[in-house]
Amino acid sequence: MHLTSTRRVLLGGAGLLLVLAVSAWRLHEKAVLRVGAATARVQPASTERNTILLGNIANNTGEAAFNLTLRQAMAVELEQSPALSLVPDARARESLRMMGQRTDAGLTPDLSLELCQRTESSALVDGWIARMGSQYVLALRAINCRTGNHLADLESTAASRNQVLKALGDLTGQLRVRIGESLSTVQKFSTPIEEATTPSLEALQAYSMGREMMIRRGESATCVPYFQRAIRLDPDFAMAYAALGNAYSNLNEAGLAADNIRKAYELREHVTAHEKLYIESHYFQFVTGDLSKAMQSYEDWTATYPGDLTPRTNLAVIYSDLGMFQQSLEEAREAVRIAPDSSQDYANLVDAWIFLGRPREARDTANEALARGLDSSLLRYFLYDAAFLEQDEAAMQREIASSAGDPGVEDSFLDNRSDTLAWRGELRAARELSSRAVESARRSGEREAAAGYDLEAAQREALFGNRAEARRLAEAALTLANDRDTEYGAALALALAGSLPQAAELADDLNRKFTEDTLVQLLYLPTIHGMIALEDGYPLLALKTLERAHPYELGVAGGLFPVYVRGLAYLGAGDGLRARAEFEKILDHPGVALNSPLAPLARLERARACMLLADRRHAMSSYRDFLSLWTNADPDIPVLQTAKAEYARLQGDVSSIAGAIPRQ
Repeated sequence: MHLTSTRRVLLGGAGLLLVLAVSAWRLHEKAVLRVGAATARVQPASTERNTILLGNIANNTGEAAFNLTLRQAMAVELEQSPALSLVPDARARESLRMMGQRTDAGLTPDLSLELCQRTESSALVDGWIARMGSQYVLALRAINCRTGNHLADLESTAASRNQVLKALGDLTGQLRVRIGESLSTVQKFSTPIEEATTPSLEALQAYSMGREMMIRRGESATCVPYFQRAIRLDPDFAMAYAALGNAYSNLNEAGLAADNIRKAYELREHVTAHEKLYIESHYFQFVTGDLSKAMQSYEDWTATYPGDLTPRTNLAVIYSDLGMFQQSLEEAREAVRIAPDSSQDYANLVDAWIFLGRPREARDTANEALARGLDSSLLRYFLYDAAFLEQDEAAMQREIASSAGDPGVEDSFLDNRSDTLAWRGELRAARELSSRAVESARRSGEREAAAGYDLEAAQREALFGNRAEARRLAEAALTLANDRDTEYGAALALALAGSLPQAAELADDLNRKFTEDTLVQLLYLPTIHGMIALEDGYPLLALKTLERAHPYELGVAGGLFPVYVRGLAYLGAGDGLRARAEFEKILDHPGVALNSPLAPLARLERARACMLLADRRHAMSSYRDFLSLWTNADPDIPVLQTAKAEYARLQGDVSSIAGAIPRQ
């Protein structure tokens, strides 16, 4: 079944990113500044757009506390500016890889200059710190990447170790002005580093090391102790809580993730404007689930920092969840423009084309990514979906083979393939692959993913008429996880299987826990309650309950279940015309339905709607569509047996058309 909001990679937070893109501000070709008694020479600015690569801040003090700390602090200072936008770390990593370098390679001056040229940046900024007695000397420089000419040279002295962060902040602010940013902008967006991060150099060091692990090495579990240490050293360090929450989220520890992001939200007044947008948007998206407020935060973010990637990618995810597919495509395109060397953002753009049911454009985008050397398991997963839309079996098999034996990847491909087999009615083979997907996920420690695979299987078993098996799988999933999506998936499966008290109990728990959650309140609960009402024999109540889902019912997050249940409710109410329209909605959105069992079943239910309308010709056509799709289906599937019986009666007895419709 089609993955929902987890299909796309959600980008992490700010800081420790290698490349900075400068949006519509000017670099002076030559500038020299020495803070204090020195002079400054400035040449008139050019009007072209530029980029800046932030290189290394060499530590010549012999004190380990400065190894990563100053570079992190400088990134925080620079990213405050709305004239600067941090190009995502993924772009720098991919550029290093394409240069034949390790993606965690240290940025030496020569490598920084080469990377600067590779990313077509205009300037390289780096520096150093040294100790002179009890004082510390700081220096920054900006170099034109094309000519090697110095654009700016700056120095400052800190009287003591505790004054280093302040001195660096002052120096970076001077640099922003001297290379062309307006003084008014610098003054407006200039929260001091020691206030925006932490006054504790040791806490900032721990945070910086954690960011190094998380962003440059992709090790969420390893970075947790560093963020925890940063918080112990400074309990008011807002971004350390945010980073820890992000790490826990990557580890599928939803409760711990929410606790830490919530704490960061409480401390958000002590961060930069840029970090505040990050914290608020993630709080609304991942803690309260209020997607309306999350969208507003991300839109404010893009308005203030138009070159940032994170809000673009996360907006694309939210838009697709809510069925706003054109907006999702636009954000995904913009993300690729910002990060043309990011494999995950190319993959996301491929997915956006799939949602719109346009596999050719999806393949063209994927081929463009592959030509740039940007292959990834995520791209291959979405190529499978594109191949499915075109019913290209060879291409599907090729993408499945690419994942074999890859821990943390293989399970999602196995699950996707099981959905395709079930879509064809090959249920026994689908069950085997689902079981393998669950075991693969469990071996990788992905309990929530394993629960999700069990629940997809449970829902299709219920839809196909195997209610006892559906209940067994739903109960198995609940022993693996109890997060929001697991509870919803289990409640829906149980409602479809007729286990109404258990479904209602889970729905009540969701309602109690997620009072502000957009998906829960406007999609999940209406679908569960609608199915419960329908099973209880109250189709009109089901229709009333499902009214809340109308605005977002075609979104990826709902999996088209609100539409399907509404169609069943119209059938139950004897309204064949409206029932047919609901099932046709599913068939009209193949990029959302993909290999969901709802796609073949919509053909069958459309036939039943036509029977209510006494439309024998279209009823027979829809039955044939379903039975043709399930030519090789397992013969013992209850819904198939019933469909064959209905079709036989329709062929032999026209008078049965307006009679009662057998239901499963």
